[in-house]
Amino acid sequence: EVQLVESGGGLVQAGGSLRLSCAVSGFELDDYAIGWFRQAPGKRREGIACIARSDHSAFYRDSLRGRFTISSDNAKKSLYLQMENLKPEDTAVYFCAADDSLLHCTLGEEYDHWGQGTQVTVSA
Repeated sequence: EVQLVESGGGLVQAGGSLRLSCAVSGFELDDYAIGWFRQAPGKRREGIACIARSDHSAFYRDSLRGRFTISSDNAKKSLYLQMENLKPEDTAVYFCAADDSLLHCTLGEEYDHWGQGTQVTVSA
């Protein structure tokens, strides 16, 4: 069974950093397209970054490139999102997702498997 469990969220002051983790089970990271998403209160879920299944290249939402970095560790079966210079508008529930039918990856919601999310709150 494919499972994804996020951790690492919390309360941080503006300008601070956080690293989110997503522990996966039931599949190998190399065999899936994987991504991070977030959903702020009252807003639609949006894609942050993803890693392609084909060549493991990373893609970012333009507005977040440079502050957020996606990475993965196959040996630890984990996906990470390093977030720098956090802003109050980054406050959201953050989700990881995975799909084995995507050759590349997408910042859309086409993924079959999702974690439950972890809350990130950035105070001003």
